[in-house]
Amino acid sequence: MAVQFNYIAKKGWKPKNPDDNYVITLLKIELDEQAIKNSKSSEKELFEDAAGTVAAESSTGTWTKVYSGKDSGIKIAEKFRAMAYELDYEKKMFKIAYPIELFELDNISGLLAGVVGNIAGMKMVSAMRVYDIRFPKKMIQAFPGPRFGVAGIRKLLKKPKGCLVCTVPKPKIGRTAKEQTELAKILFSSGNGTYDGIKDDENLTNLVFNKFDERCKLILNELKKAEKKTGNKKFYLCNTTHSNIDEVLRRAKLIKENGGIFMMLDVVTTGFAAVDTIRRKNPELAIHAHRAMHGFITRDNSPGVHGNGKLYGFSVSMILLAKLFRLLGVDSLHGGSPLAKMEDYGEAIYIK
Repeated sequence: MAVQFNYIAKKGWKPKNPDDNYVITLLKIELDEQAIKNSKSSEKELFEDAAGTVAAESSTGTWTKVYSGKDSGIKIAEKFRAMAYELDYEKKMFKIAYPIELFELDNISGLLAGVVGNIAGMKMVSAMRVYDIRFPKKMIQAFPGPRFGVAGIRKLLKKPKGCLVCTVPKPKIGRTAKEQTELAKILFSSGNGTYDGIKDDENLTNLVFNKFDERCKLILNELKKAEKKTGNKKFYLCNTTHSNIDEVLRRAKLIKENGGIFMMLDVVTTGFAAVDTIRRKNPELAIHAHRAMHGFITRDNSPGVHGNGKLYGFSVSMILLAKLFRLLGVDSLHGGSPLAKMEDYGEAIYIK
């Protein structure tokens, strides 16, 4: 439980100038059944306690009373404590406002260590979903953001309007680099040359039968031929993913040297720090983010994922992940396909 300070705002309280002064999160929790049975408090009081504890644990609080004398830091801890507010007792949802002073402005890893760092491990909570984070202007401005973004990509492709059509050769893995190139040749000319691009699959990297360097050079050479033949700009989302950042950057350089404008990266498996570094150091390529492995972080099939009903697990939303990777600088993001094989939550719960 939250101790020493009050981390629950009074009814009607709202953070002052939130877009300047606060990081805000939106959460839903489930109270642990054993905690409810063992508590002498009402379920309403227990929910308040849990919300306050989440705010405390993710900001300046702890589980026990601490020394408050000279050099204790207690005054600053109280001044900059987070506040849980807008508690919805029926849905078990609430927001937390974190003073901007709690964070290093350009550090996603540090931010997440705070707002979602320890809170999922609390005994009094049996399930939790963090739906959204709203960032203050100073924090947004501290990150590089996309080098090109949607408008910049359209400019690169000389296509200011209309859909950008891209397809992924199947099977995911099986073709050699030369076989992949033969298919690329067909796809680049499909639809009377109106197909815009092709994409590697998330697990096609540098394989014994399909080497990255060979695939990259051959397909980008075919891309140039297709552009000349059709009169339309094309793109190839070439998968640079590797756990060694230096190797990712080497692959990006090869793409640039062969006339490519895009690199692809499995951003979840590569990690936040890697994405940040690659955005800042890659040779001015647009970055397409694939979200491989996100389901182990974002997926929740319980009825409460839409707000009403119970939650059964711990997760964050895909909206939240997308925001983080946009701050770090990806230009486009693989968002899934709502009518195909992947799970579609139809989720649109966010901070307005």
